[in-house]
Amino acid sequence: MKEIDIIKAQLELLLSHVEEGIHIVDDAGITVYYNDAVAKIEGLTREEVVGRHILEIFPSLDEEESTLLKVLRTGEPIYDKEQTFTNYKGKRITTINTTLPIKVDGKIIGAMEISKDITSVKDLSERINDLQAILYGRKKPGEKKTGAVFTFDDIIGESREIKELKALARKAARSSIPVLVWGETGTGKELFVQAIHNESPRKNKPFIPQNCAALPGTLLEGILFGTIKGGFTGAEDRPGLFELADGGTLFLDEINSMPLELQAKLLRVLQEGTVRRIGDTKVRYVDTRVITACSEDPVEAVEKKKLREDLFYRINVVSLKIPPLRERKEDIPILVDYFIKKYNPNTETDIKVSQAVMDIFYEYPWPGNVRELEHAIEGALVIMEGDTILPVHLPVQIKSYFSPAKGNIIYQESMNLQEALERVEMDLIKKAIEKTSGNISRAARMLGIPRQTLQYKLRKINESKKIKRLKEEKEIENSS
Repeated sequence: MKEIDIIKAQLELLLSHVEEGIHIVDDAGITVYYNDAVAKIEGLTREEVVGRHILEIFPSLDEEESTLLKVLRTGEPIYDKEQTFTNYKGKRITTINTTLPIKVDGKIIGAMEISKDITSVKDLSERINDLQAILYGRKKPGEKKTGAVFTFDDIIGESREIKELKALARKAARSSIPVLVWGETGTGKELFVQAIHNESPRKNKPFIPQNCAALPGTLLEGILFGTIKGGFTGAEDRPGLFELADGGTLFLDEINSMPLELQAKLLRVLQEGTVRRIGDTKVRYVDTRVITACSEDPVEAVEKKKLREDLFYRINVVSLKIPPLRERKEDIPILVDYFIKKYNPNTETDIKVSQAVMDIFYEYPWPGNVRELEHAIEGALVIMEGDTILPVHLPVQIKSYFSPAKGNIIYQESMNLQEALERVEMDLIKKAIEKTSGNISRAARMLGIPRQTLQYKLRKINESKKIKRLKEEKEIENSS
């Protein structure tokens, strides 16, 4: 092995074991190294990033906002710069970055970025500032700068599942009973929670969200229940979230990530309607509605000992399961239209979506759910030219899903993407019709699309077959 290869192997081994994220690009902005730490921070994998341009991975950035590209352009290092961005799954991330040019003989051959995740710290800092504003009266009563801003009108969808969920949630909003909202990441759980609060008699009282996975149990206990001076080292007299949300709603997200011993204390508060600050003997009565959420099936969480069974029965008075986008694909067109209107920078331009893109949207499984669709549209509007969203404008994870190597399309070298998708769609429709013995309604449900959409697609298929048959007859006639 050459000495340079040994040095390279040792360097990669070192970088793969550091706690900070390391992202290295070449002089063209193409990723050449991406360690496990930065993959964890940004919610991506090496395979999705290495070999691709930085703006292809993060289409919401531009050459000015990307610290890596700026260092490549200027040759000047950037130290300790805070950067907030969103990955393709919709997760909002805040990092502190130090970005350095890589030079050989005075020539820039690349850039290296060292990142440290401060998302939780930033969220906590902003939450504390907001709570202090509420506590000391700097906000006017009923003002909602960082509280519940969404209503049921903001929940977009015409599918039967969404209509039924909204109806059930409206009924739950009329009372103060506990509600448990669960579903995959990106399905819109907090939208439902905020809408419930804003439809309830408590709408003019505080709405305070807290992610139970963002903080260690010891810190979370003090934040929830409050502290008194001298209760432990450095403690001050501070009310907890239950007191600050008195009369309003406390939203506990990722409840299954709360330590079990803290879940027992939470159960007691819910049963008795009282809280006791850490280190205090005084009991304080609170009138706080608690709404919880988790991103996995709560019954499975109980079985895995992540969620106490007695707490589950207490918080699961009304259960709202938010379906993933792949189970309500009939909502995709209305969601696409909504997000285009939301993010279109030029309201005078009528943005269209190509049929190839819509076919992709119907076939793609959407692991990031509605949030992933939202950011796909947002990114496309940033990088597109003209007035039509094309497959080339979509995020890399969506395009790569339809690669021939993954077997998600019936591929022929002469096919373009639209032709391949049409072939897949035709095969899926054919199989659904066969399995349901020609029952259009059942086949539409199996495919996850409205009956009218399936009928339209069947007409298109029949027309295509007719045109193909006429062409073949014409060719036979000419040849004879």
